[in-house]
Amino acid sequence: MSRWKDCEAPSLAEIEAMAEAARALLPEAFRAAAAQVVLRVEDVAPDTFLEELEIDDPYELTGLYEGVPMTEKSIADPTGPDVIWLFRRAILDEWVARGDVGLDELVAHVFVHEMAHHFGWSDEDIAAIDRWWE
Repeated sequence: MSRWKDCEAPSLAEIEAMAEAARALLPEAFRAAAAQVVLRVEDVAPDTFLEELEIDDPYELTGLYEGVPMTEKSIADPTGPDVIWLFRRAILDEWVARGDVGLDELVAHVFVHEMAHHFGWSDEDIAAIDRWWE
């Protein structure tokens, strides 16, 4: 009998718990602002996100920041909360494909990457200090 027979993929709630653990470990200077961002975990990205980003394969999008970066906010901006979206199935696919990191590490990395966008960092800014994806 296979030892994998009774295993299940982590649930949405388990992925969310991994991301919340990453939020709790952010440097103190960032925690208050990070606490204002809503975290949403879904199985896959909604079609509207994929269409807007011109992504054909929903398993290519592991996370998304939706909001106005802190460096661009003004009192004229919409009042809704900023949101970090994590997409469980895409994260699991990447985790399996990589095979070299723990799932909690990958979830934390995707979460922190999206949180960096909240703080006003571009993908280029993040890549300059973070070689994770190479």
